Amino acid sequence: MKFEKICVLGLGYIGLPTASTFATHGLQVLGVDVNRQVVDTLQNGGLHIHEPGLRTLFQAAIGSGNLIVEDGPQAADAFIIAVPTPFYEDKRADLSFVKSAAEAVVPHLRAGNLVVLESTSPPRTTVDIVAPILEKSGLRAGKDFFLAYSPERVLPGQILSELIENARVIGGVDRLSAEAGRDLYAIFVRGEIVLTDATTAEMVKLMENTYRDVNIAIANEFSRLAERFGIDIWEAIAIANRHQRVKILNPGPGVGGHCISVDPWFLVEAAPDLTPLIQASRHVNDSQPQVIVELVRKAVGSLHGRVIAVLGLAYKPDVDDLRESPAIDVARLLGEGGALVRSYEPYKPGARLEGLHVVPSLEQALAEAEVIVLLVRHKPFLELRPAQIARLTPARLIVDAVNAWDAPSWQAAGFVVSRLGVRKSRVMAVDE
Repeated sequence: MKFEKICVLGLGYIGLPTASTFATHGLQVLGVDVNRQVVDTLQNGGLHIHEPGLRTLFQAAIGSGNLIVEDGPQAADAFIIAVPTPFYEDKRADLSFVKSAAEAVVPHLRAGNLVVLESTSPPRTTVDIVAPILEKSGLRAGKDFFLAYSPERVLPGQILSELIENARVIGGVDRLSAEAGRDLYAIFVRGEIVLTDATTAEMVKLMENTYRDVNIAIANEFSRLAERFGIDIWEAIAIANRHQRVKILNPGPGVGGHCISVDPWFLVEAAPDLTPLIQASRHVNDSQPQVIVELVRKAVGSLHGRVIAVLGLAYKPDVDDLRESPAIDVARLLGEGGALVRSYEPYKPGARLEGLHVVPSLEQALAEAEVIVLLVRHKPFLELRPAQIARLTPARLIVDAVNAWDAPSWQAAGFVVSRLGVRKSRVMAVDE
């Protein structure tokens, strides 16, 4: 199947790189977003998200004339729906953006078109929700137009390379729809393209992220056990991982981002009676911010009136993505406990978050701090040195929730260091 013009609905962390990549590979691309501020920013050549290399790619796409940004779709050969799928407070999937995007496509859908849903969704969303909406056009999915599901499987911070190099899963409502999807993504994908049905493709995406969530949960439980038993979890993990069939992940403040912290709930919603392990893992990871707050409380005593510098608000290192970030939960919980929290996020210093005092510089975060709480292993934080920090702050107490700083070095500089998963008087090297 040949494509000349495509329409990408949703210009976030996935939609914008996807639209820009197609445009730089010669297709005419209409990028659509309902957020007027996002549209205005992009039309003026700016970016509303941070991703390494994206600015150069986007400017090349715009400069070529192949990428145009608007607030509504137009006729095209293919439509890609890449809108958010958040969840409600009761953890049910909020598919309102997916439904709205599908409704927006209906007036422009023509026989022979391809529609691809990329948004992470509960099983059967493509066939039970998207197909009926699109069929309001009078056309039938799999007969008059092609319909497929193809989940993004990329890591923030590496999106541009993984978008091209990673294997791609394409699930069609029928074989011809899957093949049409293959023809579209083969324009730029170098990785293997695997064809299956739509519901299997939906399940694959959820399985991948749920697998990660379960493995992070056991690491977080191990960190709690280490404190109970009086050992260093980081030392224990390093030793355990020497076994050729063991790969324990690192504990931390919890799980965030739009995928791993969200996707498992879609499986729980679809089959609550079959998912006790998944539910338990979610509860472990969702409760991890409280564990970090308790670690801080044990280190400082009462939180009331204590000035605390929180370093890092993103959900993972070296990205500006704050979605579902456990670091934000930690900062808010510290504030609710009576602390005066000054939060600093180097990749989004101008962030405005309800209930948080976010400062634009490290110096402002540290200036009056009594305690430093490190929540994200950002490269700029890894490069900090004890003497440098000592000049910026009166704080001499550090709570390291991600094992980012070498405790002996900081202790030698006069800092008292508390670490997640460590209750051990003497730190031994693994090789001792």
